[in-house]
Amino acid sequence: MDLQLRHLRALVAVIDAGTFTDAATELNTSQAAVSRSIAAAETILGVRLLQRTTRHVSLTVTGAQVLAGARRVLDEIAHLHRIAEQSRTELRVGYAWAALGKHTRRLQRAWAGVQPGIPLVFVQTNSVTAGLSEGAADVAVIRKPIDDPRFASARIGTEARYAAVCTESPLARRRSLRIGDLARYTVAIDARTGTTTLDLWDPGPRPATVRRTTGVDEWLTLIAANQAVGVTSEATANQNPRPGVAYRRLRDVPTIPVWLAWWRDDPPGQLGDLVRLSREAYGESTAHLDGDR
Repeated sequence: MDLQLRHLRALVAVIDAGTFTDAATELNTSQAAVSRSIAAAETILGVRLLQRTTRHVSLTVTGAQVLAGARRVLDEIAHLHRIAEQSRTELRVGYAWAALGKHTRRLQRAWAGVQPGIPLVFVQTNSVTAGLSEGAADVAVIRKPIDDPRFASARIGTEARYAAVCTESPLARRRSLRIGDLARYTVAIDARTGTTTLDLWDPGPRPATVRRTTGVDEWLTLIAANQAVGVTSEATANQNPRPGVAYRRLRDVPTIPVWLAWWRDDPPGQLGDLVRLSREAYGESTAHLDGDR
């Protein structure tokens, strides 16, 4: 016989309640059932967990150690239940750098009209899958393809690229820039979750210095200090204003495709509405978009 959750719950309840009778009340069961669970736990583990007298119940030394482990296990089980319950009561959309930028509120308003009982919650996770593989999100906004067969995706729109420069830089005085204008500066790049690669500078000269970063906050802090410049999506420019940072549109670089991604074998029930409303928020129609996979 294996140790079961009911055995752990009985042990915790007896210690917290102080008596077998009160533990039974707490667990909505009989005192005899609580006693059987404790006895079964002791038999399975091969040690005595409780010292019993007619008036008092106390832990043995080993029982105290088992109790601590039981609490940890029950806490983890409760956490798993909360995750499952959360997935039924809200739809979590993960993102690494920016959600949908200026389209985010438009999508949320449209979603509330179609799915009023299920909040659309955006959560930031700086990972390649923007929270999907970590279980932090049900759907993720991604701006670079995920090369993982576990996930499916649908393209929902495109975004312009912007340069991010310090407000004290001469570049900030211009209304728009070209990618070559950044080549003589140190360029901050997040190779893991960002959308910028050195290929953007081809066939012209590439930046002489690259500063590797690990997320949008570090990236913005370097730029505000005039220690680097950067390239990002218009969603970042819209969603992450920062004192000391000026965003300027880049005129001569390709746009950034935006996808929604999800677990291929466990798509959310509301996925169709989310994809459709996201495309409408970007002003795109299904007929004009490809890239579903």
